[in-house]
Amino acid sequence: MPPSCARNTSTSLEAFSRSPGGMLTKTRGAVLLTMCAGMFLVQLDVTVVNVALPTIGARLHTGLATQQWIVDGYAVVLASLLLSGGAIGDVLGHRRIVLAGFTVFGLASAGCALAPSGAVLVGFRVVQGFGAALLLPGTLAVITAVYPERREQARALGIWAGVSALALAGGPLLGGLLITASGWRLLFWINVPLVAVAVLACLRIVPAGTRTSRRIDFAGAATAAISLAALVFAVIQGALPAVAVALAAAVAFVWVERRGADPMLPPELVRSRQFAGANLVAGAMNFVGLGTILVLTLYFQEVLGYSPLHGALLLLPGFVPLSLMAPVTGRLVGKYGPRPLMLAGLVLGVLALLNLLRAGPGTGYLTVLPTWFCLGLGMGLLTAAVVAAAVDGVPADRGGVASGVNNTARQACGAIGVAAFGVITGEPADHAAFVSGLHTVGLLGAALWMVAIAITAGTVR
Repeated sequence: MPPSCARNTSTSLEAFSRSPGGMLTKTRGAVLLTMCAGMFLVQLDVTVVNVALPTIGARLHTGLATQQWIVDGYAVVLASLLLSGGAIGDVLGHRRIVLAGFTVFGLASAGCALAPSGAVLVGFRVVQGFGAALLLPGTLAVITAVYPERREQARALGIWAGVSALALAGGPLLGGLLITASGWRLLFWINVPLVAVAVLACLRIVPAGTRTSRRIDFAGAATAAISLAALVFAVIQGALPAVAVALAAAVAFVWVERRGADPMLPPELVRSRQFAGANLVAGAMNFVGLGTILVLTLYFQEVLGYSPLHGALLLLPGFVPLSLMAPVTGRLVGKYGPRPLMLAGLVLGVLALLNLLRAGPGTGYLTVLPTWFCLGLGMGLLTAAVVAAAVDGVPADRGGVASGVNNTARQACGAIGVAAFGVITGEPADHAAFVSGLHTVGLLGAALWMVAIAITAGTVR
């Protein structure tokens, strides 16, 4: 490595963030872009594969169960290891863990692209989820360290949240285009050069964080991972024994954390009302938001009769404000704080969800358009604000675990919301029953977000 690179990589995050001069702004912008690229790839691979499942099943001769695990193998591992990935980054330095996450994610993507069978593809998707769990919390921790001043940090988090929303929106559309152009394997090959560029950027511009004297809480990491994995597995598969495993592991996690000399989840975070409140709201946001995306997708295609591509295009009126508002929200959070933006987004979402009561088997797209547009707008106001509220006031050396908790709340609750709303609406073949379930989803979602309004008012500064 050239001497200049060695000097860059030996600089601590704190010193880097306080360096003066015009070059700082450009370099920090490049760091933000690199971290956003990592988060974009992680989020994109949550949704981009869905549209390819029928093609993968036909080419690899796999059944429905294997196709489900091509998606769920990634989702379960990602949700269960986010907290551990953030905590390990706090101890070893987030640059190291981000680089490790990029490397594992890139190699696993190549393995997915070369997979000769469904079982091998599922295995590499699990490894890909492991890399993503290392990468995602580290991207947020690096950003908050490089932008320590509140207003700048809020703006950077708004950009980060906007890119996250763009990945969610772009996944199905990009997947459809790539499959049409070159087949399903390109969905994974495209990650490899992007990861290579990101790794080189990390080595050149992302400063090495200082290692701490704390030890890795292996017992806490293991019990947390088992509990979260069992919970998400139980929801996805409807396996009641997994619920018992999740509860037992959660009890073990609490016991380990109380007795540990250096717990992964420190007491100051557990006692913070704002940290707890912001993460509860983040979980409610994804529970309702991702669950609603699922049922609206089914409603457009199975009840109203639109094609898959047409149905994906009909979701754009909600995805566009979700993507565009997040950076704007970041600036507003920097000026006014997170609470007003969170309250505005939640109120808008409650009104949007209640509009679902107007939907019927033949009412048409325009009836539910206000629901999806206003829900996307509300989530655009919420996303950057809940992240800012969660990390605000957290000690700098705990940024990774704070990010891990926030991302875990959103990923796990999102997976649970998708499963729960799918159960409530049932099979869309029975249009009348499905629409009745859609009304229930609207009432439940509105009630949850009203609770989130109370939590926000009572806990967030």
